[in-house]
Amino acid sequence: MSLFDFSQQVILITGGTRGIGLATALAFAQYGAKCILTYHWGDHDEEEINQAFIQKQAIPPLILQANVANQEDTENLMTQLKEQCRQIDIFISNVSVAPVIKSFEDYSLKGLKQSISYSSFPMVAYTKKIHETFGKYPRYIIGMSSTGPNHYAYGYDFVAASKTVMEVLCRYLSYRLKTENTIINVVRSRGIRTKSLEDTFGYGKDLEPFVEKFVPDNYWIEPEEVAKAVISLCSGYCDAINGQTITVDRGISFFDNFMDIYTRVKKGELEIKEVIS
Repeated sequence: MSLFDFSQQVILITGGTRGIGLATALAFAQYGAKCILTYHWGDHDEEEINQAFIQKQAIPPLILQANVANQEDTENLMTQLKEQCRQIDIFISNVSVAPVIKSFEDYSLKGLKQSISYSSFPMVAYTKKIHETFGKYPRYIIGMSSTGPNHYAYGYDFVAASKTVMEVLCRYLSYRLKTENTIINVVRSRGIRTKSLEDTFGYGKDLEPFVEKFVPDNYWIEPEEVAKAVISLCSGYCDAINGQTITVDRGISFFDNFMDIYTRVKKGELEIKEVIS
């Protein structure tokens, strides 16, 4: 027997066709949920995704194209969902799009607005539209964030800013919706080796050889670990947690610093010549 049962529940995950979004969908589906995955760009294989669900003896997802920052797309999506579902029980706001910042000269109000419109506000816009369409808010809302607001990452300025906006809105939404039987939280995750990491930082090209020198393989978080945290927050067992930002990093963010590198050198886990080079 499982502690989790999401049978008869409908899960909407934006940006759900790859990375954390897909791992989260698979986790829900294996406990009986019907998953709806949205995407904007067609960089996925629907047959491969369906097979992944079938292998877990889960219901294949409904995959729909929708730009989370486009109001017309959002309205069209809700129209389609109304024909397919009685209600959206859980909403996962997972999309993040922002310009990579290489210098101060790259800062622009247009770029910041774009970041917020893709990475922050859909958590609000979709929630409102779900209520308008179905007459009811989702029972659970989860926003996907990162450790960027608290930890520097190259080029991540506007992503971090938009994630900070999401985390603040989460707290206020938990207050605004406190009488609606809706629970909303944000899940932060440490760096995960996904296509998004490659797109943002060039991982797999310039960054990967450097990271392999200094970052042990077990410092990376897997998408499935984040998915398990999301499942728990939506399970009914964690309903006392509301309006919070939960960090999924195995505690690594605390000790991943210069002192950790120094300690590993002292232990012989990292050679000094590697550090110097």
